[in-house]
Amino acid sequence: MAEAKTATAGIDSATVSAIIVNFNAGDHLRIAVQSLLRQDPPPGEIIVVDNRSRDDSLARLRAAVADTRVRIVALERNTGFASACNEGIRLAARGDVLLMNPDCDMPAGTLKRLVAALDAHPGAGMAGPRTVNPDGSEQRGARREIPTPGRVFARFLGLHRLMPRHPRFRDFNQVDQPLPDRPVAVPAISGSCFLARRVAIDRVGLLDSARFFMHFEDLDWCLRFTQMGFEVLFVPDAIVRHVGGVSSATRPVRVELYKHVSWVRFLRKHFTAYYPSAFMALVVALVFARFGLVAAGKLFGRK
Repeated sequence: MAEAKTATAGIDSATVSAIIVNFNAGDHLRIAVQSLLRQDPPPGEIIVVDNRSRDDSLARLRAAVADTRVRIVALERNTGFASACNEGIRLAARGDVLLMNPDCDMPAGTLKRLVAALDAHPGAGMAGPRTVNPDGSEQRGARREIPTPGRVFARFLGLHRLMPRHPRFRDFNQVDQPLPDRPVAVPAISGSCFLARRVAIDRVGLLDSARFFMHFEDLDWCLRFTQMGFEVLFVPDAIVRHVGGVSSATRPVRVELYKHVSWVRFLRKHFTAYYPSAFMALVVALVFARFGLVAAGKLFGRK
């Protein structure tokens, strides 16, 4: 790992540029934007990058929100989630960047808590909230491990159930572990909502849109941040409600294909040099076998 970095502290909510990538999110987009405007203080700007939506989500937003801090950037084609995020980051005039999915709802005070967590941890490059389901339960991806080839193999064998606390075999997600009472460094956080320092982004680089159309761009970024010496924080008292799957509801099998292809690209990008080629081939085969099972479940209406 690279030598630990110290990022500039002293940010506040008004210096934050919030970016929402929208694709057919319906009325969830309006709810997400309005929840950001209710923060105290709200972000200095909110950039909505629309990936060629076919629904009325932008019309609903325009009809409900008339605020000069909200800017809509309508792309001519769907460039993918990572690419659209990068477009928003390039356009952002403010300093630090909040990335949030359009099906998120941020309760009052959450942004201030994320900012406070970064202020209190100068070596942190990004901070993520405790994302919860609509029923209030913590989502599985809010705090998680990096899915290395070894962990992928162990999970397919069920070793994460036999040895749930073993560092090599435990599940990717930490939702079953006790909730910390303060911000803590974790390997990765949920890409549905997080705050990243601009100085850290400048050192690490943008999301890898060349490899990831959607999914795993967030895990890739978390790993790259830590490789550059920045901490990734999970902030348990900062809450964001996340519906999940809204933008992918009309094409679930295609989205699953993107997800599993990105999974394989993530493994090959970061771990090919550390694992035997035969083992990597086996893990890749397991990932695509999983896609077959998940796709069949989607087609036939089974979980």
